[in-house]
Amino acid sequence: MKTKKNVVFIILNIITWIIFVGLSIEAGALIVNFVFSIFKPEMVQNLYNKMDLSELYNQSWMVFYGMYGFVLFISILKCILFYIVIMLLLKLNLEKPFSTFVSAQITKMSYLTLSIGLISYIASEIAKKMQQTGYVIEPLNQFWVDSEAFILMAAIVYVIALIFKKGVELQSENELTI
Repeated sequence: MKTKKNVVFIILNIITWIIFVGLSIEAGALIVNFVFSIFKPEMVQNLYNKMDLSELYNQSWMVFYGMYGFVLFISILKCILFYIVIMLLLKLNLEKPFSTFVSAQITKMSYLTLSIGLISYIASEIAKKMQQTGYVIEPLNQFWVDSEAFILMAAIVYVIALIFKKGVELQSENELTI
């Protein structure tokens, strides 16, 4: 049974690393494109993922940079979230999972997840208002479609963090009585 748990844990580690690398590549490409858009605005049509935002840039460079800032912020927060997950998985002791480190990491994960959800929701609402005003923001909508899922996930992860916090307290009490 122990080897089966270890195999699942190893597979989980590999999947987490793959997601982290993918998110890091995406965030890096978005940052490079952002820098290019500052110094060479004519390159805006050749942005990452074939997002042609030249019409938005031509309509208003301030709206372009504001909305692109949301995209950058969300993608960087996702990278940080998965970095925390990787650190958690690397230091997690399956024999004694309740530790202050694990509890703190899970709490950080819940806060980051909530931040991603809230920022995504705010960005989607601003994007809706901008679209009603006539700005072309459709290519950016892919970055905040899952805001409600992140908010719900934040609540679930926070409950898990509270359980781990209580587990740490019980485990330390148990060690003191023995």
